[in-house]
Amino acid sequence: MSITATVGGRVLRSRAVAALTSPHGVDRYLELVNPMWAAHEVRARVVDVRREVDVPGHPPVATITLQPTSTWRGHRAGQHVQLGVEIHGSRRTTRAFSISSPDSRHGDRFTVTLRANPEGRVSRFLVEEARPGTVVHLSQAEGDFVLPDHVPEHVLLVSGGSGITPVMSMLRSLQRRTHRGRVTFLHYAQSPEHQIFAEELDEVRRSGHGIDVHLLHPELGDPALSPAYLERLVPGYRAVPTWACGPAPLMQAVRAAYDGSDALHLEYFQPPRPAGDSAEGDVAFARSGTEAPNTGATLLEQAEAAGLTPEYGCRMGICFSCVSRKREGTVRNVLTGETSSLPDEDVRICVSAPEGDCVIEL
Repeated sequence: MSITATVGGRVLRSRAVAALTSPHGVDRYLELVNPMWAAHEVRARVVDVRREVDVPGHPPVATITLQPTSTWRGHRAGQHVQLGVEIHGSRRTTRAFSISSPDSRHGDRFTVTLRANPEGRVSRFLVEEARPGTVVHLSQAEGDFVLPDHVPEHVLLVSGGSGITPVMSMLRSLQRRTHRGRVTFLHYAQSPEHQIFAEELDEVRRSGHGIDVHLLHPELGDPALSPAYLERLVPGYRAVPTWACGPAPLMQAVRAAYDGSDALHLEYFQPPRPAGDSAEGDVAFARSGTEAPNTGATLLEQAEAAGLTPEYGCRMGICFSCVSRKREGTVRNVLTGETSSLPDEDVRICVSAPEGDCVIEL
């Protein structure tokens, strides 16, 4: 970066310029000239949209390559980003997506790989309508589901469905770092046709270099994840540092197989459904004045069923976009099973299910 650019950036971020451009801020004026100019905000331009999976009758999957503004600070493999789009002139909608490319640095290009969820406005827009040149809004990279700076000698990566994206970022980063140890990569997909990154993983499997790739498809009779299967695959697996991401049934099986081992690092790509066995009482949404019988679903789902539209990003408990104040009552974290009855506490409504009466600031 040139000295002129550095000095210019400091001037644009200065308090004096901020005061002159109040109340909108310098980024609003820079955006009028060039959407990719920013002093503080993070934006990105779509560079490429590449289909990964396109099975008739099923939502397609695509990898979106993004060129961020110089305000992007990079990411660590396994992290996610909140990505906002303005669809057909409507209000900006923001959702969280895992990054699928290797570790990035300041201003580097990166990729997100996502499925066009039929109910997901942002994912459908990006997969089906975004084109090179489309500008999107970003957060900085977030999340603690990451590899350590000093990678262990043997690493086990487990994923299912779209949960492959953050662990694929880890695998690619380990390859780029020329990791000298052993990597076991275990992924479950619905069928070979639904396999994301199929060609790349097949090449990795054939090339070897200390990476064991196991692609399993239950529809073809491949074994389900179990302690016995993991022990055959990786003897002594409970002591091997493991990163796992996927839908709730798979993650519950992983959690049970590791039986509390500190070696397991877990991230749900879809939260488990609440058991619904403590659904007595009512849920009061204080700000809107709405009250409804407690169904046992998460507070986000119950709010939406009551006609409310609370903010949310990932619906998986990782982005903290949906945090709201619980005035009173007991809630259970559907990911961990932990309960809390503290008054006036902030909870993530996407993974919090009320037990009995509950009052939430929505």
